[in-house]
Amino acid sequence: MGFFFHIGRYFLMLKRVFARPEKHKIYIRQLFLEIDNLGVNSVWIVLIISIFIGGIMTIQFANAMENPLYPNGLVGLGTRDTLLLEFSSTILALIMAGKVGSNITSEIGTMRVTEQIDSLEIMGVNSASYLILPKIVAVVLIFPFLYILSVFFGLLGGLITGPLVNVISAPDYIEGIQWLFHPYYVFFSIIKCLFFGFLVSSVPAYFGYYVQGGALEVGKASTKAVVNTNILILFFDLILTRLLLT
Repeated sequence: MGFFFHIGRYFLMLKRVFARPEKHKIYIRQLFLEIDNLGVNSVWIVLIISIFIGGIMTIQFANAMENPLYPNGLVGLGTRDTLLLEFSSTILALIMAGKVGSNITSEIGTMRVTEQIDSLEIMGVNSASYLILPKIVAVVLIFPFLYILSVFFGLLGGLITGPLVNVISAPDYIEGIQWLFHPYYVFFSIIKCLFFGFLVSSVPAYFGYYVQGGALEVGKASTKAVVNTNILILFFDLILTRLLLT
C-alpha cells in the first residue's frame, strides 16, 4: 500500500476521531484515565533523562569552552538554550514516541485483532473517536508540562553536576542560565510540543487501529509506528524551526 493511501486513510481516521462525541461524560472520564496512563506515568523517565542530559551537557560545554577568553557563564547559557530549544522538546518527543507511541499502538492493535473494535462498531459506537480522541487530547495537554519539567530538571542536573565534577562553580552556572534569556524560545518550544504531542498520539493510533492479523502483526505495527513517528517529528521540527525561529 502506497504512501498516499496511508495519508488519505490517516486523515479519514482523523475525521472520524474528531466527530461529535455521543456522551461527553464518558469521554471526560476516559480523558483523565489517559492523562494518568500516558502522561503521569511518563514523568519519572522524563525527570531521570533530563537530569542526566543536563549534567552531560554542562560537562561538555565546560570542556569545549576552556579558553580563558570565554566567560564561564557561557556554560550555563549553552546548557539552558540547548534544553529550551531542542532537547526538552524534540529529543523528549522522540523518547516519548518510543514509550507512549508503542503503548498506544499495542493497546488499540490488540483491541482490533481481538475484535473488540468490531464489537463497538456493532453497538453503534464511533470506535475511532471513543478510543483515540482521549489519547490525543491527553498527550497534547501533558506534553507542555513534561517540557517544562524537563527544562527545570535538566538545568538542575547541570547545577548539581558542574560543581560536583569541578568544571564550573554554582554562582557562574546560575549567572549563565540567567544571561541573555529570550522568552520567545519557551513559546517556540511549547508550540513544537503541541505538534509533537499530536503526532506521538495520532500516528501510533493509526497503525494500531488498522492492524490486521494477530499478535505478531501488532508487534510489527508498534515498530512501524515508532519509526514513522520519529521521522515525522524530525520533519516537522525542521519546518517549525524554519517558520518560527529564522
